[in-house]
Amino acid sequence: MNLSECLSRIEPQSAKWREAAREHIRTLTMPRWALGRLLDLAVDLAGITRRIDFPVARKKIVLMAGDHGVVAEKVSPQPQCVTVQMLRNFSRGGGAIRVLAANAGADVRLVDLGVNADVRELPGVIHRKIAFGTENMRRGPAMSRAQALASVEAGIAVAEELAPETDVFATGEMGIGNTTPSSAILTVLSGESDPAPFVGSGAGLDATRLAHKSQVIRETVELNRPDPSDALDILAKVGGFEIGGIAGLILGAAACRRPVLVDGFISTAGALLAQLLAPVSAEYMIPAHASSEPGHRRMMQLLGKEPLLDLGLRLGEGTGAALAMPLLDAARAVMTQMSTFTSAGVTEEGL
Repeated sequence: MNLSECLSRIEPQSAKWREAAREHIRTLTMPRWALGRLLDLAVDLAGITRRIDFPVARKKIVLMAGDHGVVAEKVSPQPQCVTVQMLRNFSRGGGAIRVLAANAGADVRLVDLGVNADVRELPGVIHRKIAFGTENMRRGPAMSRAQALASVEAGIAVAEELAPETDVFATGEMGIGNTTPSSAILTVLSGESDPAPFVGSGAGLDATRLAHKSQVIRETVELNRPDPSDALDILAKVGGFEIGGIAGLILGAAACRRPVLVDGFISTAGALLAQLLAPVSAEYMIPAHASSEPGHRRMMQLLGKEPLLDLGLRLGEGTGAALAMPLLDAARAVMTQMSTFTSAGVTEEGL
């Protein structure tokens, strides 16, 4: 489905099933809402799936990969070639995301949207390449509007393709330098003129290079002047192919009524663009963790969300989403296995 078809299919969570979940929770043998945010999660999952016994067993982490022309401005301590090297590592089963996904019982799907190398020989990679990396956004737009749309629609297509075999989607990414476009997207959407409070060290910049990175982002936004009300314009001017793919994955999952665990800083940049395209899509997003990148807290404010975990993570790849997955299993277990006051013969008096 194309973007307009996808947007037309996204509906709010079911109020009926949210209330049914709350009513069921009130019958369980515990004081009112004693499991706190785990129960909030259960209500969301019921509203998304239209089921109290919501399925969560089939988990997919979709890792979008792409390169960025702005690395020419020395905004990352790592060279661009690390993107393809890590994609090869992932394809062989290596990397933190592979280890944590296996631990969570999740599958990982790799998607090439814009890696600056021919990776068609890599096993297990979904090939949706738009270009061999974006342009240097400090010198002009990162991509054309047509390419921005193509990246979003590629993400939608992946979600639609995988949905029949997926209960829960999760976002992941790989792209050296991608905290720079993510910070630029946040700068535009926050309405701030100074990106510095949102700019972190990424893969490990020192103070001097961090200040340079902030200056690059400031000049990029001033040069390209993205329209803060137009997600595709923002993506085209200061975004990345994998960020567009993440936005599309979220939109496609929402259209298919699947929850999406949103990983960290870069994934949340994609989530913000998805929200701008379809505000109701935020009802399908579950922020997995609080990134240690300084702009992530502001991103959560813009989404109106609270992350499930706060572990000081800043790796990306979908690792935070993998770590949060057992919480979805726990929410389902409470809803399907816990005894009720009636079945256990426990009085509700005083609770």
